[in-house]
Amino acid sequence: MKSTLVKLESLVTKYDGINDKSKLTSIVQKRFDLIRDRSVYYRQEFAIRFCKSTTRNLGNTVLSLSNLKKYDDRPFIVCVVTPTKNHLLLANSSFLKKISHSSQELSLNNIKGSFNGSDIVKLFNEKENESTNFDYLFRIHEQIGFDGNFERLVEATLNIQPFGEKPFFTAELEENIFASPERTIEFIGNDCYKILKKELDDKIKEFNNEILIAALINNTNIRGAVIEYLITGEDAVLLKELSQALLSKKENIPSLERSHELGDYIREFENYNTRTDVKTKVMILRSNPKAYNIDKMLHFLSEQNSVFMLYFVGLGLSAGIKTALTSMFQKELCNSTIILRHWAGRNSRGVTQFDGDIIEKIILNPNNLIDETIAKSLLNRFLTL
Repeated sequence: MKSTLVKLESLVTKYDGINDKSKLTSIVQKRFDLIRDRSVYYRQEFAIRFCKSTTRNLGNTVLSLSNLKKYDDRPFIVCVVTPTKNHLLLANSSFLKKISHSSQELSLNNIKGSFNGSDIVKLFNEKENESTNFDYLFRIHEQIGFDGNFERLVEATLNIQPFGEKPFFTAELEENIFASPERTIEFIGNDCYKILKKELDDKIKEFNNEILIAALINNTNIRGAVIEYLITGEDAVLLKELSQALLSKKENIPSLERSHELGDYIREFENYNTRTDVKTKVMILRSNPKAYNIDKMLHFLSEQNSVFMLYFVGLGLSAGIKTALTSMFQKELCNSTIILRHWAGRNSRGVTQFDGDIIEKIILNPNNLIDETIAKSLLNRFLTL
């Protein structure tokens, strides 16, 4: 996909100054063999909408929200044709501030309205919305998707008062939160860490064949849910049904409901209350997996004995499955944690994602190096959101 987008950028740039939307549309359509769906041109790797404007700051209506939904699973690009330059913007649902046009009937049960060029964010997570950053930006978006953005767009468009309140932490609770990096370091140096890793590794060994089969599932969410349940599931009957379905290569596997609680595996020790999130990584695919809800994380870390760990499962390796049990405070992971503040409701601190390249490095060369200064800086950022 990345190489295709690079070729698209090169072609569009070649015709800077063409100042003719129809001509540029025809050139791009023929070069990439695009299918036309009214104003949208698409193929498996991307979809594009051409718009004419005097400047990059497009103010016109771009597309209806319902039409965007059809193409939100791939980079949706707006090409703004100006007299001197052709500008490319990523306009997937993650990069929309709100819905502007004819949105009076928009609701959580009714996809209505269209977005204007002015609704497309030009700066996202400190990255310019331009072609050089499309790969990075889309990797963030694909883990959220249309469903993950729709409620936010409805709230922002209709100015709905959000439910709930952003958690407030007393000085005592904040002290527990800021003590969590040191607590984690102590846990990693304790035999409890070895016990936790062995328990998880033993599940990998028990369901090794099933996990390798599940790795071939194309749908990211289903693949993750299946593998996570094989490792952390407690319902013996459901585990047996799931195992039999995978080994017999049935198309329909038992439905699994993903928990919205923090952590997939809860394990209490005498001095530590641990929660571990299982994250799968297909090593040949580039992606930024979802990490955690910031408010839920802070609430858990405010407890005295709390330790949050991450169990990364690397798939698609010639050596089979490779794992790493590490901390949210691992230095490289901590430095590269992506905070998605705008995506959450106004009474939430937001959610996070991990950089997939960093996860791959940790899986291939596990380490649990924690820099307390960096870790506490991240926690401070969370608390001040």
